[in-house]
Amino acid sequence: MRKILLLICLLSATAVEAQKKAVTESGDEVLLFDDGTWKYAGDAPTADSIKVNSKEIFKNKNATFLLKSTRCTQMGFWLDPKKWKFKKGDADAEFMLQLQGQDLYAMIITEKIEVPLESLQQIAFDNALKVAPDLVVVKKEYRTVNGLQVLFMQMNGTMTGIKATYYSYYYSGTFGSIQFVTYTAQNLIKNYIKDCEELLSGFSAIK
Repeated sequence: MRKILLLICLLSATAVEAQKKAVTESGDEVLLFDDGTWKYAGDAPTADSIKVNSKEIFKNKNATFLLKSTRCTQMGFWLDPKKWKFKKGDADAEFMLQLQGQDLYAMIITEKIEVPLESLQQIAFDNALKVAPDLVVVKKEYRTVNGLQVLFMQMNGTMTGIKATYYSYYYSGTFGSIQFVTYTAQNLIKNYIKDCEELLSGFSAIK
């Protein structure tokens, strides 16, 4: 299960163009997929529908270990070392994480470049759409986490036959761009939401 979900998640982060664009007789732009399905290009989420959560979020008291980014040197990720194990990633993800003995995983994608937050979430959606044509945004909202404005987004989609869920934070600023992504199977996410929230709440700027 771990290897399958990891492969799916990395594919969505680096997938090549898996669909073609076309224009209907009425002038609407559509996306054509290899399996014969299609959808309007305008179906993708837009920044206009993003709500703001007024509740400020802080790191969990048990998150005592600071995982420091070497790409975005002013950013870090507090975690509970008794619950999470981690390792360095590859060219795509700086870190890979797993909840000890469980089927909940996370990856941290960091880039030095600053990207408008709305553009970053659209890029994340478009990349995941390439491997999950039925991808939908379940929920998204702006949040304030340890003083930083992030975009929370939950997405569900079927990837190589597996119904998966992304439960993630997106951030971009002068320190760089961060995609802090937790993921698991859709039938398991209800059991792991608390763990996802606790891990994601460790996202912080390093003073």
